[in-house]
Amino acid sequence: MPRTALRVRRWAAIAVLGGLLAGCGTGEADTGGPAAAPGSADARTGTDVRPIEAATRITDAKGVTVSLPKPPEKIVCLVALCDDILVELGMTPTATNSQVLAHPKFLGEKKAAEIPVVPGGFLSPEVEAILSHRPDLVIGLEDTHGKLAPALKGATTFWPVQPGSWQDSVGYLRDLAALTGRTEQGEKAEKTFRTRLAQAEKRKSDKTALIVYGSDENFGVATPETDVAAGLFPKFSHYPWKSRGVDGSYSLEEILARDVDVLFVETLSFGAPDGKLSDKLAENPLWSRIPAVKNGKVIEVDSEVWAKGRGTRSLGVVLDEATAALR
Repeated sequence: MPRTALRVRRWAAIAVLGGLLAGCGTGEADTGGPAAAPGSADARTGTDVRPIEAATRITDAKGVTVSLPKPPEKIVCLVALCDDILVELGMTPTATNSQVLAHPKFLGEKKAAEIPVVPGGFLSPEVEAILSHRPDLVIGLEDTHGKLAPALKGATTFWPVQPGSWQDSVGYLRDLAALTGRTEQGEKAEKTFRTRLAQAEKRKSDKTALIVYGSDENFGVATPETDVAAGLFPKFSHYPWKSRGVDGSYSLEEILARDVDVLFVETLSFGAPDGKLSDKLAENPLWSRIPAVKNGKVIEVDSEVWAKGRGTRSLGVVLDEATAALR
């Protein structure tokens, strides 16, 4: 797979492909232990939730201000985080270009199939198609869909989001709960997620875990500094991987050197599905020497949820599946 293809995770998942996050924020600091830096892996996750107040104007953690004349009812989602938040709030998008809604923890395949799909794909959603739904609000990924802002201006309100941590995701949940007036639902969703993360911390595993992603031998490794899902892992496991700060693929030699006990695999397909990443990596003789492989602890996960969801519902699925595998 060429390096340009590896970059797909940057827009499809986390603003990271090839192993590097470009311009990710740190998000809102969490309430931590007395000796831990706010938001660090050693900080304890607080379970208290501040009340959310309904508002027609918010300024998110990235400094983006969204102002609406009334609570939005018709929302078009160009990024899966939007779908995730709406489901948490008891709403559904007017239209979407994400497949995360088909997951059984969201709407399920039958109900998800009823949601109109925005043509053009994730990278180039069609403006005319978006506006045909007469949306009150359009939510997209800033570094991918920000270019649509001029075309949407005057016809609807565009909100560019850029989550770089689970704290960012919680912040966006709270902001959209305020704008839609669904404050109780927002508080409940945040409370549920924080409680699950705090419980996972209490049962922290001593096993080593890694998340790898891609479609062939030029795979990437998710890092806590750049990947929202991977950012949870140091809370409940040993996650021995840091961002290199440079683009590039990784090698099985590097994975082997980490003595990984559990390996989570996100197969990213480009066009028609062409097999699992784990099956392709198994063609390399080094694959069988990795402890996770020897012990049958290679787990193919749903990349729509693990890589692209990034909201509290998706991250709840990540927590459930990861902690179960690490027991």
